[in-house]
Amino acid sequence: MLLVLLPVTGLLAFTAVGAVTQWNEARTLGDFRTATRVASATTGVTDAVARERIAAVLARLRPGPGALKERSAAENATDRAVERAAARADSVSGRTDVVGRLDAVSRELHAVRAQTGTGSLSPQGVMKGYGSIEDRLLHTVADLESGRPTRGAGRAADAHIALLSAIEAAERERAELAVLLDAPPGRQPVAVGRWQALEEAQLDTFRQNTSPELKSELYATLLRAPGRAVREVRDTLAAPHGRTADLPSYDRWLAVSQARVEGLRGIEGKAARELGDVADRDLATARSGGARELVVSLLVLGVVTALVLALRRSITRPLGDVSAGARALSDGDLSYDIGYAGRDELGDVADTVRGLRVTTERLVGEIRAMNGAIDAGRFEHRADAASFDGTWAHVLGGMNDTMASFAAAHGRRQKAEQELESVFTLSLDLLCICGLDGYFKRVNPAFERTLGHSSEVLLSKPLVEFLHEEDRARTRAAFDRLATGEEVDEFENRYVRDDGTECWLQWSARPVPEEGLIYAAARDVTESRLAAREQTALRRVATAVAGGVPPSEVFAKVAEEVADLLGTAVAVLRYESDGYFTVLGIAHETEDTGGDAVRGKRPDTARETRHQDDWTQQAARAGRSAAAPIVVDGRRWGAVVAASLVEPLPDGTESRLADFTELIAMAIANADSRAQLTASRARVVAAGDASRRRIERDLHDGVQQRLVSLQLDLRLAESLLADRSGELAERLAQVGKGLDDAFQDLLQVARGIHPAVLSRGGLGPALRALARRSAVPVELDLSLSVSRFPEQLEVAAYYVTSECLTNAAKHARASVVTVAAEDRDGVLDLTIRDDGVGGAEPAKGSGLIGLVDRVEAAGGRLDVTSPPGGGTTLTARLPVPQSPEGE
Repeated sequence: MLLVLLPVTGLLAFTAVGAVTQWNEARTLGDFRTATRVASATTGVTDAVARERIAAVLARLRPGPGALKERSAAENATDRAVERAAARADSVSGRTDVVGRLDAVSRELHAVRAQTGTGSLSPQGVMKGYGSIEDRLLHTVADLESGRPTRGAGRAADAHIALLSAIEAAERERAELAVLLDAPPGRQPVAVGRWQALEEAQLDTFRQNTSPELKSELYATLLRAPGRAVREVRDTLAAPHGRTADLPSYDRWLAVSQARVEGLRGIEGKAARELGDVADRDLATARSGGARELVVSLLVLGVVTALVLALRRSITRPLGDVSAGARALSDGDLSYDIGYAGRDELGDVADTVRGLRVTTERLVGEIRAMNGAIDAGRFEHRADAASFDGTWAHVLGGMNDTMASFAAAHGRRQKAEQELESVFTLSLDLLCICGLDGYFKRVNPAFERTLGHSSEVLLSKPLVEFLHEEDRARTRAAFDRLATGEEVDEFENRYVRDDGTECWLQWSARPVPEEGLIYAAARDVTESRLAAREQTALRRVATAVAGGVPPSEVFAKVAEEVADLLGTAVAVLRYESDGYFTVLGIAHETEDTGGDAVRGKRPDTARETRHQDDWTQQAARAGRSAAAPIVVDGRRWGAVVAASLVEPLPDGTESRLADFTELIAMAIANADSRAQLTASRARVVAAGDASRRRIERDLHDGVQQRLVSLQLDLRLAESLLADRSGELAERLAQVGKGLDDAFQDLLQVARGIHPAVLSRGGLGPALRALARRSAVPVELDLSLSVSRFPEQLEVAAYYVTSECLTNAAKHARASVVTVAAEDRDGVLDLTIRDDGVGGAEPAKGSGLIGLVDRVEAAGGRLDVTSPPGGGTTLTARLPVPQSPEGE
């Protein structure tokens, strides 16, 4: 039945499509005809606006009752034209909103009229305002005539729009030349050739698309007198040296240009009617053609339907049989057999379908065999593609290629799995697969070596049970982050080994939430963390040694750092010659030592480790203790001993102790060097002071006594003179005065070498004596709790003050010097301050260097502050030794 209905349905569809096409074409032509009528009414508006524009320009150029009356009449005509066009536009429904555009034109007209009436617009402004309205109207006409359903209608519409544009160019030229010709005589008019060029271009378009009759009429209009007159004016204006006198008068130009424009408007009306006639003819042709094609289609449909019904009985049954067989084959049913075996075209089709069924059965057999080989892992199996032809052979060949690629990929996968298994097994890092339930699913042998637990034990318990209790909360938080799909890098926690010791592991883990697994790798960082802590501790001790910290503090610092590093009891010992040792520093001690050095006999463990380092002169271990010797200048000075009462010492304890003993030996050597340097300075200063005292004593006992004897002899000689007013008496008096002066100078020298007042009265009287003899006024502030101090300290304080007063007088140009001395808490503070020019620098070799040596030889410290222009302040801090009890 389908074969019977197929041609009939096709003809019906063809007939329906043809009818709809003709109906749509007729409707389009009808709409276009209506649009041309509205366009004709809109063209009337453009003509009215053009007339109103020229009337407004003329009234602006030469106002008067007549001009105003003409402008009012033109405005009324324009309003009526707009109303007619709006009424005609109500019948148009399309994409062009003609009514809205006409309403906008009406509003613009009222605005321009209001400005023209008040005189606020120049003639050029009037032309510009009306020009924008004309452009809007011309665009509206062009949009209405843009449908162009046929070629003839399109040519007629193009001709009509081109002629409208040419008329608008002529109107604008007419208005502009009227403004120029109304100008005072002698004024050179500007070029207005742009409107001439636009008009000529639009007229050329009109000639190309209009009928021969209108083309001839246009030619005749342009050759008439008004047209020739306009041409002459244009030629005059276009000439390079055109004479103004050759131009027509204002009235003459208006007359000839109006006549020419009216001629063009007449042609435009005929072009509009020609466009309407073309649209009417096209509409009638479309309607008659549609009816004719509908009648012919119905006749053909009747004939074909009769023939199809006649052939139905001979075609439908065998075709149904073949169709059912093909449908069964497409559905995968290979049991259906086609019964029709005729020798016509349908019989050939039936034979082809039966052959296709046999080929399909063979192809299905090959595919089943291929699937069975894949399931059994026999990747060397291949289908018999040679027994098939054409596309089937290509399909089976592609399956064989796929099988070969699959076999190669399977081999590569097996190799990769073997390599991965080797990496997993041989890796020194800890590799594992965890479940989101908190259990290990698989661990590599590195886990067993590092933690000491067997893989069975690791897989049987939650992994948090192997963690240190303090790290379990952090590890659960990391698991929560992994459960959300976030990766974890460089996460560290502590595991407890099988022997109870702790092990630090650093983890990197990546979750696979869809499988509920976590793939993780860990590294044993116990030794690296311990090494980092050791380096940090060594830096702290080295900083203390470099800073000159006393050895007692270094010993305590080493004991604390090593004990914190190893987690054991640590002691720093000094060996004594009597077989005992002195504990100089201890940490994690079991008994309160009060923080002082303690003497004791070497215990057995210490004796054993000492015996070993005596033989090896290196760090040694014995049981749960280890010791490293402290070697100073090639001799064993002492040892650092570490001992654990519960757990064995960590590996590498001996080397770590040896690192710290090197720093202790450096601190002891530095302390010895500083002590020797201080003692050497003290000996040098003491020797100098002794030499000063000896020189002072020699001067006092020798030269001073000789001078006194000479003075007495001289006085005796003076007393023996009979004439005291003679020349001899005068010479003896001069010699006596010279001896007195020499005696005073010698006395000052003796006091500078070693002041006697310092030896007799102590520091306070000596400083007061210096203040009295100073050339610069001195303010003293002495707060001394005792009258005498050790001789070395008094001499140092005296010479520091003396040197400062001398410098203030010679170099500082000071007006006053302040000297303050106070002893408090076993320290004598001496401060000397002047208001001089400053700028003293001990490092440049001044006398202050000797003062620094003298103060440091007494165990003190001297600081100098001397900014340029800010005076000089010298501060000396001298330790006061404690006097023995009862002294």
